[in-house]
Amino acid sequence: MRHFNVKRIALSAATGIAALLFCPHPAAAAAGSGGIHYPREEVFQLAAQQTQGTFVDVDGSSGPSQGDEFVITGNLLRSGVTVGTYSQICTLTRTAPADEFDLQCTADLALPLGQLTVTGRFTVTGAGPGNIDLAITGGTGRYRTAHGTVHGDNVSNTETLITVHLIR
Repeated sequence: MRHFNVKRIALSAATGIAALLFCPHPAAAAAGSGGIHYPREEVFQLAAQQTQGTFVDVDGSSGPSQGDEFVITGNLLRSGVTVGTYSQICTLTRTAPADEFDLQCTADLALPLGQLTVTGRFTVTGAGPGNIDLAITGGTGRYRTAHGTVHGDNVSNTETLITVHLIR
């Protein structure tokens, strides 16, 4: 828990909470660049545009069945400019009546400064996928200490808007 000199910092309750979450500990400030590192959250948005997709039907039946896979790859865009690529493999883990099923997905987001890996499960119904919230499980390069979450909103069958909540 971080402690602040109350005489030195007179803040409203909301600002005080933000200070506790995001301001460095006084000892870290005194220690300079070799001080304690506190995680910070970075939020950014990307558009994932599918360029290739394959459905692997493991048992040859019509419709979704347990073990079927979706293999997808595409481009990542920021403000309409391609900034990277992504690859994703989703395995169908549960089927239910009325065309409802669960997908367990693992993906990587390859960006100029490194890769992020994400994984998680979500439900798909006849109306489409529900909430798509995946965990950031690691990364490389600039993202080597990454964790956090990725939220996806499907815009069409081939485009998803992604909000990345990156903590590092």
